[in-house]
Amino acid sequence: MTAALALLLGAVAAGWLAPAVLARADLARTEPAALLTGWLLSAAGVLAATVSGIALLLFPGHGNGTGMATAIHGCLEAISHGTSPRGEEFAGVVGLLLVSGLIGRFAVTGTRLVRRRARTRREHLSLLRVTARCAGSSPATWWLDHDEPMAFSIADGAGVIVATEGLSRRLSATEVAAVLAHEQAHLRGRHHFLVTWADALGQALPFVPLFRRAPAAVRELVELAADVAAVRACGTHTVRTALAGVAGHSAPDGTLGMAQGNIDLRLARLESGKAPAGRLRRMLSCGFAAAAVTALPAITSSAALLAIAVVTCPLSGG
Repeated sequence: MTAALALLLGAVAAGWLAPAVLARADLARTEPAALLTGWLLSAAGVLAATVSGIALLLFPGHGNGTGMATAIHGCLEAISHGTSPRGEEFAGVVGLLLVSGLIGRFAVTGTRLVRRRARTRREHLSLLRVTARCAGSSPATWWLDHDEPMAFSIADGAGVIVATEGLSRRLSATEVAAVLAHEQAHLRGRHHFLVTWADALGQALPFVPLFRRAPAAVRELVELAADVAAVRACGTHTVRTALAGVAGHSAPDGTLGMAQGNIDLRLARLESGKAPAGRLRRMLSCGFAAAAVTALPAITSSAALLAIAVVTCPLSGG
């Protein structure tokens, strides 16, 4: 039970500490892919530590064959005889109810969110087939006869990019290419899925600061990451002028568009003229971020385990 408590305490500490650590990063200088890795793996690490701690409560493994079914049976039998259940049995039942409730809440919330966005996506695509002309494939680009300069992407199979005729009228050909490269980066990076996953966590488990703050952070970071990809394809100056050209024109619900996110921050990052990191540097920064955030639950769990050991097994005088 000690190891289980340590894991659960570590998960709680990481769920409260990780967002404060990640939020201190300078978004104007830090590689967005590394920060995105940090947020996503932090959330996964907290979930894994919580599930592992509950599993250890349900399957303590003390060599007496006690498992989930035995714990539940023993707890119910003790209650039926008017006696108090053993600590392990009671903790196992409480843990089972807790984890079942959290998993059920996440599953229901996530399913509703995915279905709602899938329905919105179908509505968008049905409208496009009637009002827009299709050009290109994989991903297909649909052009709407609309004067405002707009572009956004929809996650449907290989993905769909929607752009307006106003985009090509008001922006240069290279700026249009930068906007399309930004949307292609969203589709290649499966950013729509990452945003949906973070939104589901935030809606289902908002009492955990890491999960509550993850949706906004992930949305901001996927836009920065798509900007970086567009800079690699078209250059910093072109992406900066393209972003300024589409600013103020929001994208429909359930889509990702270049005009979303913190425009001032993104323009400031582009204004600095910092060259995008190369593949090796990007891989190293993502690896470092992954190692750091993965270690956080382990460190906090080890600290909790040490504290428990000190309290329960004090050193005896010699």
